[in-house]
Amino acid sequence: MTRAYWSQVKASGLAVPGDRPLADLTTELTTMLGSPDPQMRDGLAYPTLATWVDRGVYDELLVGLGDGMAAGLTVGLGERGTDSVFRRTFSVLVLAECIDRTNQEDLVPSAKLMEWGDRVATWYLREKDVRGFVPDKGWAHAIAHGADAIGVLARSPHLGRNELTVLLDVIADRVLAEVDEPFVHGEPDRMVLATMTVLRRNVVPFSVVEPWVARIAGGAHRAGRDGNPYPSTFNAEAFLRSFYLQLALAPGAPDMRSDLLLEVVAALKATNPTYLT
Repeated sequence: MTRAYWSQVKASGLAVPGDRPLADLTTELTTMLGSPDPQMRDGLAYPTLATWVDRGVYDELLVGLGDGMAAGLTVGLGERGTDSVFRRTFSVLVLAECIDRTNQEDLVPSAKLMEWGDRVATWYLREKDVRGFVPDKGWAHAIAHGADAIGVLARSPHLGRNELTVLLDVIADRVLAEVDEPFVHGEPDRMVLATMTVLRRNVVPFSVVEPWVARIAGGAHRAGRDGNPYPSTFNAEAFLRSFYLQLALAPGAPDMRSDLLLEVVAALKATNPTYLT
């Protein structure tokens, strides 16, 4: 009955149903965010909540909704290979929608926005289940979804140089973290997109970004376990390659683009000597 009910809501253009209180509808949708059924989670719950946030349905309740999504980031945190990952990774997407809404309408106090940012960063660095696409269950995509949320945070006018520098450090920490399997579901591209959002603010100086690039490049030189370097270096190398692509080709480049391209090219030359001689 839940699937049929929400499928009808979606078919009607995602208008808020008038037959039940909004609080009850929200509770049900929040539970559905953790469903292992991709249609319930990704096809119904997330687009419904995202659309309602965007339309202003929660404008008077945005703090409560965001706090509820932030709480969802702790559900099962530390587990690997379990269905609890879906609640966390789709909660962060809805929390990003709440942040985006207040970026547009200034609905949430600065202190609350900073709190949400801390919650996102803490979860992102502690998340152990980094699966991308899960057979029969759809996207988990913690690394990509977290990067999307960081990108939305980076657009907030409440964040200045110090806070944006922290976001860059969070991205670097996540890129360089040891994982069992490399990111092969587009995660480096999404992490770079978040990085570009930070840099397009033109607030963090090149003197900060230059050593940050060098730190990631260092991760592409690490010794591998059992003599195989690729599991340890793949994510950093993929990030650098995507970083070059977006810096060189994406519109709306940051002011430091020319200098930064030289740094990224130098890093890629250092990590790919076999192919460039």
